[in-house]
Amino acid sequence: MGLPRLITMNNRTVRVYVAGHRGMVGSAIIRQLARGNCEVVTCSRDDLDLTNQADVQKFFRDQKIDQVYLAAAKVGGIHANNTYPAQFIYENLMMECNIIHAAHLAGVQKLLFLGSSCIYPKLAEQPMREEALLTGVLESTNEPYAIAKIAGIKLCESYNRQYDRDYRSVMPTNLYGPHDNYHPENSHVIPALLRRFHEAVLSNADEVVIWGSGTPKREFLHVDDMAAASVYVMNLENTVYRANTQPMLSHINVGSGVDCTIRELAETVAKVAGFAGKLVFDASKPDGSPRKLMDVSRLKALGWQAGILLDEGLRDAYRWFLENQNRFRN
Repeated sequence: MGLPRLITMNNRTVRVYVAGHRGMVGSAIIRQLARGNCEVVTCSRDDLDLTNQADVQKFFRDQKIDQVYLAAAKVGGIHANNTYPAQFIYENLMMECNIIHAAHLAGVQKLLFLGSSCIYPKLAEQPMREEALLTGVLESTNEPYAIAKIAGIKLCESYNRQYDRDYRSVMPTNLYGPHDNYHPENSHVIPALLRRFHEAVLSNADEVVIWGSGTPKREFLHVDDMAAASVYVMNLENTVYRANTQPMLSHINVGSGVDCTIRELAETVAKVAGFAGKLVFDASKPDGSPRKLMDVSRLKALGWQAGILLDEGLRDAYRWFLENQNRFRN
């Protein structure tokens, strides 16, 4: 789908700040924005601590930002969420609060917050509709992270209500692709499997052990699709956007609308990596939610849907890993 052209403001190019530009999602958004008419503003964590309120407010005062993509986040898989719950809730809350409030103080009218499908209850009806938010108990393994993301949605919602801002939220399903995290313990399922199968091929291993029973079902979306959806939603005319979202429901699901079992995913990843050995599933390890599939009907009604198939996306992700594996020696 075509990229909506960014408007100019006061006869100048729009300045767009991408928070988290070095991450998987942020870097994909920058690649997407390169196709449009805007000036992208970034700042590394060495130069700006997003958990420091005063520094973030000074950055917004100095940079004259027009739009914000809030893709900065502390993220990780089940192991990381279980091991570092305090860091996940604290760092994500601080970044969200600082950026959203600083944007408001600086007069930024348009902001897009990127959340996560983990905001929905563990046993939410499938596929998960936006209205399922806050209707049940969260999955315990990533509850702190989920609560932080829910807070981000409510921050945007509240600034819209009180200050008439146009702060929108998109909830992506499980993402993968270039610039993913391939840490052996703290990564999500796709990069973890790609690395594990790659190393198994190199060592001529007979089998690969996979956490969990293999029965949970998950939906996956290539990060380039996520970036395209984010820019699309950000640049929808307000009348169109509001006509397709309830006034008190400011978040939109972003996904492929298709899921698969972890076993099916592992089998596909094994083929991509060229592993022909045995797959062993360790049922003593946590499975997480039994199923997570997004209802993406609202986004389709707004005119966007995913275009990258899973096997195609996995091959792209593996190519990027092979080209950058020196980054992941530990």
